Amino acid sequence: MKISEILKKNEPTLSFEVFPPKTSDKFDSVEAAADQIADLRPHFMSVTYGAAGTTRGFTTEIAASVLNHGVTPLAHLTCVNASRAATKEQLDSLKSHGIENILALRGDIPEGANPADWEFKHAHELMDFIKQNGDFCVGGACYPEKHPESPSVQADVQSLKIKQDAGCSFLTTQMFFDNSTFYNFLFKVREAGVTIPVVAGIMPVTNANQMAKIIKLSGAFIPRRYVALLDRWQDDPVALKQAAIAYATDQIIDLIANGVNHIHIYTMNKPEIAAKIQENLSSIIKKPE
Repeated sequence: MKISEILKKNEPTLSFEVFPPKTSDKFDSVEAAADQIADLRPHFMSVTYGAAGTTRGFTTEIAASVLNHGVTPLAHLTCVNASRAATKEQLDSLKSHGIENILALRGDIPEGANPADWEFKHAHELMDFIKQNGDFCVGGACYPEKHPESPSVQADVQSLKIKQDAGCSFLTTQMFFDNSTFYNFLFKVREAGVTIPVVAGIMPVTNANQMAKIIKLSGAFIPRRYVALLDRWQDDPVALKQAAIAYATDQIIDLIANGVNHIHIYTMNKPEIAAKIQENLSSIIKKPE
């Protein structure tokens, strides 16, 4: 099923993200974790793409496994070092596996790389190419707190309009920890004429080092209450996981209460986190029929 059709129903949805292994020796354990998450029957699952496309085959294999478990997969695809020929080959592979949803991203720039040398320099160029080469539902990414490389919030929002015009059917946000940030962002997006669904990305952060990496990569604002949570239980992993899941659940309940129906969880390949959040929301977000 195409994700645009799932989101069109405008009922609360819950989706999960998993990432493929960096090396082949980890594939079986990652596939098993993805299958456990698929067994929870989310509305869809996204599968990320390796740096510089190094594990692109793993992305297709994990996405195909998710599909075999009866869950709609969303395969990531990036511009990083991607030629048109290689991208066409990847699209053909996705088609052959029955995968019809793609999240098209510019991707993180590898050290020493220059995006000016890439055949696809921006996500909207990749989106346009995908739409020309198959009947795919294409999604994109957005940053409630502005992309770190964008010169301004206004420029960032306008880039989303360009994605929409290129055939993007929905957007998924980078993780955020303060819902007021998301509400302000959504107002600006709608004011700019971006009308496609925006899926809210939520991540339960279960260790302080992970949070430090998130801040470095995305510049996400961390509310004082989350800092207190990390400080209080940083030496107690079990308690910290429970607190992080509770915080994420509270965020999601507030979002849905305020009309934001589509929630995406960055699971970090942890089935127990996905399962607990789903359990906490069992009467708020119904599993798909």
